[in-house]
Formats: sequence, structure tokens, C-alpha cells
Amino acid sequence: MLEVIFQMAGLIICGVGWRWLHPAGLAPAETRTVLTALVYYLLLPALVLSVLWKAELGESSVLIATAAAVGIFAGLAIGFLSCRLCRNSSAEAGAVILAITFPNATYLGLPVLEATFGPWARGVAIQYDLFACTPLLFTVGVLVAARLGASDENTGAIYRGLLRIPAMWAALAAVALNVADVPLPSVLDGLLTLLERGVVPLMLFSLGLSLEWSRSRWRLLPSLVPVVVVRLLLVPLIVMFVAGSLGMSGELRAAVVMEAAMPSMVLGLVLCDRFKLDVGLYAAAVTVTTALSMVTLPLWFAWLSA
Repeated sequence: MLEVIFQMAGLIICGVGWRWLHPAGLAPAETRTVLTALVYYLLLPALVLSVLWKAELGESSVLIATAAAVGIFAGLAIGFLSCRLCRNSSAEAGAVILAITFPNATYLGLPVLEATFGPWARGVAIQYDLFACTPLLFTVGVLVAARLGASDENTGAIYRGLLRIPAMWAALAAVALNVADVPLPSVLDGLLTLLERGVVPLMLFSLGLSLEWSRSRWRLLPSLVPVVVVRLLLVPLIVMFVAGSLGMSGELRAAVVMEAAMPSMVLGLVLCDRFKLDVGLYAAAVTVTTALSMVTLPLWFAWLSA
């Protein structure tokens, strides 16, 4: 596991280095936009289509989605409670709750699970995200952001944004083809395989481009303590017991818990920006939880493998 983490961290550090050095005069924000657009609109849908078309869907899919949903709602409830106790402002509370609730299930979870457990675990990461995290982000997450934030934007338009996610359509198509027992043509299989190879390195590199820290953010550290404790420790502990109670065991249970232990989702920055939440606090939460997850993830894996 440590070797896997070092490899993942190496690619993330490359992204951080690019952010500092600006090779060829390219701004990090522009570079990240291009890379994430390529992954979002082409490479990730190809990966989702390839994995879910060939995956064994059934009871395990329901169990994965159920465990993921329980983890999300547990994080949501604890996040609200912690913000009330800490007396955060509405903008701060919205950022903290989103950072606690939604894990980076695909951009970091997918490469970590694949490198740790093998190619089969990609299906766990994709189902954890697309069957639970993403739908709940664009429904419950939007509702929380709209309630605690301030924006003239129509929340209905944000809800409808779920219907414009390419990976969601790829997932629906793949599930339909899988259930109908439609064979995957070898030519298409080869094309999808070529496309999906770029997902992991570009995801991790883009994640590194997203991480930033400045001296002014040291003041935010006290507000990040609940995020770190709940996101990296408490939520995966809850999911571990839920997964066990649902009958999951072995590597499947370990993979689901590892997904729950991922750091804060980068996509939450979009909601924070649109609903006038504390973007700086959320960005700091992503940076800190991602850095600390390089330590906590191996610990979780060691415990789950014992």
C-alpha cells in the first residue's frame, strides 16, 4: 500500500510542481481546465462504459451504493452538528459540511483502489461515486449549499446539471447493455481500453494542480479540524460497520471503506463558488485532507487487511 501511495503522491506532486513553475508560460488554472475537460467529457465516460459494461452488477452494486449513501448522510449530519457547536458563519458552515460529506471517490479513489486491489476495484470506485456520491451531490449537496449560501442562480438549473454529466449517461448505457447481455465488440473494447489508460495519471496530475496553500490560510486550520477528523476517520469507521452489517467482507468491504476514507471532493469547489460559500476554506480542506490521506489511507488498509 505504501508503494501505491508513493506512486499516487508522485503524480500529485508533479501537478503541484507545475502549478509553481508554470512551464511554457501556461497558467495552472488553464492547464487544469483543459485536462479536466478532457477527462470529464471523453476519458472518464470511456472508462465508465468499459468497466460497467463488463462488471458483475447485482446485489453487490446495491450494497456498495447503500454503504456509500449511509456514509454521506452520516457525514452530513455530523457536519451540521459540528458547525453548530463551532458556531461557524453560514458561508463557513456550508463549506465545512460539503467538505465533510463528499469524498474524492473517483479522482483519487479510483486510482488508489485500482493500484491496491487490481482492475476489478475500478468498478467499486465508479459505482460508489455514480450510484451514490454524484447524484447526492447534485441533489442534497445543492440543497445544503443553497440553504447556507447566497446566489441568484436557479437551483433547479443546478439539479438539472446532473443530467448533463457524461459519465452518468455512460453509466446508464453501460448498465443497460450489461443487463441486456449485449457483447462488447472487440474493436470498441480496444478503443475504450486506449482511452481509459489516460484517466488515472491525468486525474492525479489535475488534482495536484488544484491543491494550493498560502500563509493567509493558516488561520483556517481550527475550522479544518472537524473536516479532517470526520472525513478521514469517523465516516470510514461508520461505513466499515455498515458494510459489515450488510454482509460485505474481504476485499470488497476493504475497497468500500477505502472509498469512504478518501479526502474531500474537488468538485465541491464548484458549489461553493456558485452559492457564495467560503471557497478559500473549502480549498484549504481539499488540500489538507488530501495531504493527510497519504498517511491515513495506508493505516486504514493495514487495519482492514489485518
